[in-house]
Amino acid sequence: MKVLHVVTLHTPDHAFGGPTRVALNLSRGLRARGVEAALVTLGDGFEGPLPTTVEGVPARLFQARHVLARFEVSGITSGAMLARARKLVMSADVVHVHLMRDLITLPMALIALSCGRPLVIQTHGMVDPTEKKVAKIVDALGIRRVLRKADAVLCLTDKERADVEAVVAPGRLRRSVRLVNGVAPQERGPSTRESRAERPATVLYLARVQAGKRPEDFVAAIPGVLAQRPDTRFLLAGPDTGGLAATLELARELGVSDSLEYLGALDRDEVYEQLRRADVYVLPSIQEALGVSALEAMSVGTPVVVTRTCGLAPDVAGAGAGRVVDSRPDSENDNGPRIARAVLELLDPAEHEKASDAAWQLIRDSFTIDAVVEKLAGVYEEVAGRVTTTAVRGS
Repeated sequence: MKVLHVVTLHTPDHAFGGPTRVALNLSRGLRARGVEAALVTLGDGFEGPLPTTVEGVPARLFQARHVLARFEVSGITSGAMLARARKLVMSADVVHVHLMRDLITLPMALIALSCGRPLVIQTHGMVDPTEKKVAKIVDALGIRRVLRKADAVLCLTDKERADVEAVVAPGRLRRSVRLVNGVAPQERGPSTRESRAERPATVLYLARVQAGKRPEDFVAAIPGVLAQRPDTRFLLAGPDTGGLAATLELARELGVSDSLEYLGALDRDEVYEQLRRADVYVLPSIQEALGVSALEAMSVGTPVVVTRTCGLAPDVAGAGAGRVVDSRPDSENDNGPRIARAVLELLDPAEHEKASDAAWQLIRDSFTIDAVVEKLAGVYEEVAGRVTTTAVRGS
């Protein structure tokens, strides 16, 4: 079986984040099962020729053109890619589109429909009800049709399914399937109390540095932690996609710059190296469908602090794999003090050991990439068979 994963953007620093990471993880897992999975996307920020493979996955990259700059990633496209879209789509047995309101994934999904190819849609929480005029126009022009006509729509959580149905209209999805994000099991970081007692504690934020991820809440937690653990180190890692200046400025205002280090964008090996070294991982996003970076942290036994509106919050709370904090500031203060209290709890040796064990086991019980890929392969077989049967009946 040949599967084409369509995602909006790939850059050297992985600035687009989750959807591309998920597409790559799924593609590698599928290829290990003998499925010919490949990636088609836009490339931007590369020096020299665009790569033909990404992390071992065959890839067809087209140079991004910023035609609507004010819409950022939603406003990039490629005439060359769209000119070849029909040929690309027809080369696949299943087209898997990581859909957002943009000029790449939406046209590719519409072309797959027009070609009669089996179509699987995954939205990663990026298609939800909105009052924004432009988004509503895009929904009317194609998003609703794609979601209604897709052979399967993959949802990370029940909330995402409800959001997608609200865009389309309740009961109008042909088929929806819950498919969580998955990660490969990893070697654990040092977990014994003795090994961690030998060095200062490390608290890590590792995600895109942008307003929506709330890195400023991570920084706002630093004074509360330092008040009780003055030697704690705080690491900020990930590509700057618009939020770094404000985040570092807040650190200066709070007088904690000396305790904070910005590592920049990390490659795959460096990501896991930092996650293993960290004592606590913090993801303060207000909205996070199912954060891959938090899964990666737990896969090496690092406890996490996530917000209540993160899709992983029920799993983290239920397993005791970290702490869940309220998602929005109250009338008196921001989320910094809440995050600080959660971090301090997890820095207690006994609590850390329990949460580390729970985090590591949670991934193996519920979020391995092998289990996710097995379920996805079943979806592909079903939709491909359904479309083939329909075509035969219609001939």
